[in-house]
Amino acid sequence: MVRLREFLSIIESEFPADRLTFQKAVPTFHPEGAQDAADLFRLANRHRQPIFITGFGNNIDPQGKPFTDMVAVRTDRLNQLMEIAPDDFYVTVGAGYPLKEINAQLEHKNLWLPHSSLPYVGSVGGALAIGLAADFENQDFPLKRYFLKAEIVTPEGDIVSPGSVCFKSVSGYDVVRIFAGSWGLLGLIVSASLRVMPLSAAAEYVSARLKAADRGGLLEALDTSSDDPDAIYSRKIKAKFDPEGVLPIV
Repeated sequence: MVRLREFLSIIESEFPADRLTFQKAVPTFHPEGAQDAADLFRLANRHRQPIFITGFGNNIDPQGKPFTDMVAVRTDRLNQLMEIAPDDFYVTVGAGYPLKEINAQLEHKNLWLPHSSLPYVGSVGGALAIGLAADFENQDFPLKRYFLKAEIVTPEGDIVSPGSVCFKSVSGYDVVRIFAGSWGLLGLIVSASLRVMPLSAAAEYVSARLKAADRGGLLEALDTSSDDPDAIYSRKIKAKFDPEGVLPIV
């Protein structure tokens, strides 16, 4: 706890006073942009301070003894609708923007995002982090299918923008999708661009039903007791993005 108190003192001295609050007794940092988050993560690396990314806290909620020495990062202030591009069929929002509110904004442009109509009450960043998916015509229908580009802060404090909103470009396409279903273990999604479709297509997706969050995926693959090739590969990805382990598996 001594180390944590010292780290919180550093935060209070280097950031505006309103960035740090306490949620359920857990010290919680509220970045207002990528630079805020990057600065925090660099400090965390320097002081070996574990960080826990919570989104809204609906699906990834820090509670209990494992979190007593951690600092949570909440995306509630990254809640801007940044761009709607009707000609290029995409929308860009902050990670803290509520997923269910996107269609209310897209409707004015005769556009629509299937997953925004699902009964999910969390943020866009949280939905991507937990690998949100629906069941549509007996097939898996994941939000990551529409995930084009992101602004991401890596665990080391770098700001990167993998992916592309262009139809023809696939630069970084696979990289951006690594963060879908990563449960906040590979970095903080600050903003996301999602492919949208004409509003006239909405009737085709009325049968889509929200699926429960899959708490396996990357979390299961990072189990060090597994020698499955996919698990080994996942651990290599984790080590590459987070060499100091500032985003520990809890």
